[in-house]
Amino acid sequence: MLALIGFVAMVIMLLPHVTRKKQETEEHKAPGNVIVEIHWPSDMPVDVDLWVQAPNEPPVGFWNQSGHIFNLLRDDLGIEGDATNLNYEVSYSRGIPSGEYVVNVHMYGKPPPNKGVPVKVVVSVKRPQVDTQQILTTDVTLTYQNQEETAFRFRLNEDGRLVPGSVSTLRRPLITRPH
Repeated sequence: MLALIGFVAMVIMLLPHVTRKKQETEEHKAPGNVIVEIHWPSDMPVDVDLWVQAPNEPPVGFWNQSGHIFNLLRDDLGIEGDATNLNYEVSYSRGIPSGEYVVNVHMYGKPPPNKGVPVKVVVSVKRPQVDTQQILTTDVTLTYQNQEETAFRFRLNEDGRLVPGSVSTLRRPLITRPH
């Protein structure tokens, strides 16, 4: 009997140290499922903005930094108030809803005279139990103030995979008026 009491006491003492892995639920999804980044040369002190739109959501960018799906995590003003000399902006999603995504770049300030601003745009997806995978990359050159260019329009399916044939650069303004 004494051995049984000792065994039960040890189990009770060890129970708090045994943890179960938490299952990700629909209500609680880790951020960073769809990651959209832009980078431009660090020697160009210009303000380029990233704008992203998830399916059935309003656009997210510098004046609307969060939505239900996307959040703009870094709004880079060029060199103003910047702790690093890197020029980049990044948006992360919570979850991967199926449907069309739009990624635009916007030249907020004036570019250097007679010189375009090359912007690298990268889209990556992190699906459950799969490492983050870069699915799209392109370069866009911005040449004038308030220029907005669609880097990508693409569709993701319910598994978070890129739908074949869905990628385009068909212009879809998110913050400026069509020409």
